[in-house]
Amino acid sequence: MPPRFFVDLPLVAGASLTLPAGASRHAQVLRLQPDDEVTLFDGAGGEWAAHIAQIGRKEVLVTVGAHRAVDPELALSVTLAIGMPANERMDDLVEKATELGVAHIQPLMCERSVLRLSGERAARKRDHWQAVAVSACEQSGRTRVPVVEPVRTLAAWLRDLPAAGPQRVLLSTAESPPLPVAEGAVVALSGPEGGLSAAEEQAACAAGFKPASLGPRVLRADTAPLAALAVWSVGRQAPV
Repeated sequence: MPPRFFVDLPLVAGASLTLPAGASRHAQVLRLQPDDEVTLFDGAGGEWAAHIAQIGRKEVLVTVGAHRAVDPELALSVTLAIGMPANERMDDLVEKATELGVAHIQPLMCERSVLRLSGERAARKRDHWQAVAVSACEQSGRTRVPVVEPVRTLAAWLRDLPAAGPQRVLLSTAESPPLPVAEGAVVALSGPEGGLSAAEEQAACAAGFKPASLGPRVLRADTAPLAALAVWSVGRQAPV
């Protein structure tokens, strides 16, 4: 399978373009040569056959070929609102959620959050996680890149949610009904290490979230949202 690269601009058959810096470095690490085949996608759906036209010391020029109308995306739009886990676990969570088909990721700071981000540091982290999502799309064959939203506090995020919207599910460690079937679109809220506080769960319920259980075992902050996404993603590819 040819290497896949995301290009953040509209692609047109027959066009010549320079790969973004990250993709160019990746192509050079792979020791690609002129005339080698690659696959490009721009996030608008489908992918494009292409081949290497020229490799310089820092830039890689490609020629775009035919469009292929492949669609490996989920028919269900899933937003994960996550109390950010600490250390490198958020990186892994973004990567795996992207592979499983998430549409949006909302990083949250909660009362029990260990990871606290604001200002420039929060912006850098968000850019880093977006790059992780791009890389996961390139590897997994996705054609649309999930959006990693700016870091927010849980209170501010709940406050700004519209009164009506997609189905809202609160992943809770308390005794709750099992994870519901999701249709069309769903927002899943999951807490950090230690879970959401009682006051935060009450605020979420007041905002329309319905508590749901993933079973009798306590899952880590980076496991619970992935487990829910995996359940919802099984057999939910969009029709071709």
